[in-house]
Amino acid sequence: MNLLGGPDPTYLPDRPEQQAALEAGQDPVEVVTGTPDFSEAWAALAEGSLADGQPVAAYAYARTGYHRGLDQLRRAGWKGHGPIPWSHRPNQGFLRALAALAKAAQAIGETEEHTRCATFLADSDPQAPAALGLA
Repeated sequence: MNLLGGPDPTYLPDRPEQQAALEAGQDPVEVVTGTPDFSEAWAALAEGSLADGQPVAAYAYARTGYHRGLDQLRRAGWKGHGPIPWSHRPNQGFLRALAALAKAAQAIGETEEHTRCATFLADSDPQAPAALGLA
């Protein structure tokens, strides 16, 4: 029970097979092709595109990962607000996609989207922005 009066944290289900594939170095394109609802693979594609100086591709990958993550959060009982803890490994794919979306939006001059995503990330878990380079 949440004694602070807000909603309980939302915890996405574990995806051990997909997580292991990425950790073993499998191309995120292959992981997405097999499981297109896996936000972490979309986040990896977005982060790679940002690192390669391709913010438009990063924006598209991150937005896809973000929306797939929102679908999963809703299925897990999230009502549009409340904690999404960074410390819970399965939540990290969604939060990484959200951070990548903020960075890509900033890179293409979409200031309002950058601010909205950065705020959403901090509201989800105050530790997430620092962990993802948005502090």
